[in-house]
Formats: sequence, structure tokens, C-alpha cells
Amino acid sequence: MNKRKVSRLGLGCDRMSNANSDRAESIATMHAAFDAGMTHMNTADFYTSGHNEMLIGEALKGCNRDKVFLSVKFGALVAPNGVMYGLDVRPQHIKNYLSYTLKRLNVDYIDLYQPARIDLAIPVEEIIGAISDMIKAGYVKHIGLTQVDAETLRKAHSVHTIRLVEYQYSLFNRSIERDILPTTRELGIDVVAFGTLAHGLLGGTWTKDKVDHSTAHIPLFSKENIEKNLSLIDALRKIAEEKHLTVAQLAVAWVLAKGEDILPLIGARKVQQLQESMKSLDVHLNESDMKRIEEAIPETEIAGESFPQMKFKNGVVVRPYFSV
Repeated sequence: MNKRKVSRLGLGCDRMSNANSDRAESIATMHAAFDAGMTHMNTADFYTSGHNEMLIGEALKGCNRDKVFLSVKFGALVAPNGVMYGLDVRPQHIKNYLSYTLKRLNVDYIDLYQPARIDLAIPVEEIIGAISDMIKAGYVKHIGLTQVDAETLRKAHSVHTIRLVEYQYSLFNRSIERDILPTTRELGIDVVAFGTLAHGLLGGTWTKDKVDHSTAHIPLFSKENIEKNLSLIDALRKIAEEKHLTVAQLAVAWVLAKGEDILPLIGARKVQQLQESMKSLDVHLNESDMKRIEEAIPETEIAGESFPQMKFKNGVVVRPYFSV
């Protein structure tokens, strides 16, 4: 299988469509990414109700389509206020989702197509089978999965080769190392790591008094946890300063150093942010560096979880956002 088109860093495009984003700046950032050799563009059809796909479609005008790796998630049900309220990954609906995605992006095919989550009421084999039909029809090149467990990944891979698994991976969430990463490595599947800055906590500028409604429901940021977590970042900052890096650059470099099969996403919305993030590619961490970094933020000292553990059955959440 040809893997040459997926760059080591990918551009997570979701935030380019939020209320604080500038359309021209976002497009300029994507063009800067292309020029720098970043080929992987990661989006979803439900990001701002399709606006993100249209934005990427505009940025792709005049570009060499075959040099861009487009990854698209589908299936999340989102209300007008932007809140996710359910999931619909029924096999008979997949080609409909894909039709709209192709139109919004103004392309003939998607490089990687993946369900946003798996519905426990639908055998994963049926979902993968429906996407593989789109591969046979020429509309999709590869299949991916997001936030799945190892057993589900194995079942899916038995039906059709899974090209990439998208999973949260950061110094504040290393759960992937227990079951998923050993499984992907056994099966020869690469991992797209999102959330490498832990919702901005590892951005290096967070304070205990900062108010951000997008993180209000995440235990890492709760009043009883935030000071503890910020103290861990202070320890990480000392290492970053020694290496003349920002905390964010060191955090991404740590993920990169975890293996050539780990492909982090960065969420830059501006050219300068992109350029700063890409400096992580030039950072070389040895075994001693990695040990110091992980000792600065020990898993046992992290206060609160960092990602919703949502599971769905018949399209509705059957597991609370965070396990207790």
C-alpha cells in the first residue's frame, strides 16, 4: 500500500471554521501547509455543519489534488447550536454522506473516510463493508477508524485493510499505549494523534482563571484539577526552556518521538501558528529526554480525564461523557 502521501504532521482543520477564525487567514494557512510539504488535511462533514469542508474545497482550488491527503469523518449528529446529540453510521446512509462531502470539497474522491464513532448496535463489519463498496466505486481510497477499542479494530481490519486509526494522544492522555498502540503495530496500521496539546492545556499560556466554554465539561480543567495540572506543566516548561522551545513544541515533539507510525495533528489557524508548530519536526529527543518529560508529567499525577468516553447504541449515547 502506498503511504507516501501522508505527511508526518497533519493539519486538523476544525478550528478554522469557528467564530473567531478569519476565512482568508485560514486559506492562507492551508496554502502555507501545502507549500511546506504538509499533505494531510483532517476534517469532518459535521464540522460547522459542512462549512469546514467548503472552506477546504476553496483552498484546494488551483492545487494539485493528488498531492493532498484528505481525511474525512462522518456520522455525528449536530444540532444548530453546535452540540453533538447522536450518531448515525447506518450502512445505507454512508453513500449519502459521501455524496455531500464530495460536493462540498469539490473533489472526485476522498483519501481516507471514517466513521466518527462506532454504533454498538451495528456490526462494525457492516459499516466497513459499506465504505469498501465506495472504494470499489472509486470514491474513497482508504478506510480509517476513530477512538475504537482493540477488538473492534481487529474485526474491522478483517473485512478491509484499515489505513489509519485516529486517537487522542498527549502527555495528559496516554491511554492509547495500553491496548490500541500494540494492536495497530501488530496489524501495521498508523495512528493519527489528535489533541496533542490536551485541548490547549499544553499550549503553554493557560492560567487557572482562564474561561473557555469549550473546555468547561472536561475534568482536566475543573476548579479542583486545574491548579494541579498547571503545576505539572510548570515542570515541563523548565525542560522546554532548556531546549529553547515552547511548551507546545516540546509536547508535539514528544508525540512525534513515540514512533514513526504516530502522525500528530496540529490545529493551527494562522500561518505563524503553523510555522511555530512545524518546528517540532526539527526537535530530536533522546531516551533521557523522554524520561525527563514523562517524569515531569507522571500519569499518576494527572488530575481528571481529558476526553469524552462516548459510546453509542442505536444512535444515542449509552455511556456518560466521562467514566467515573
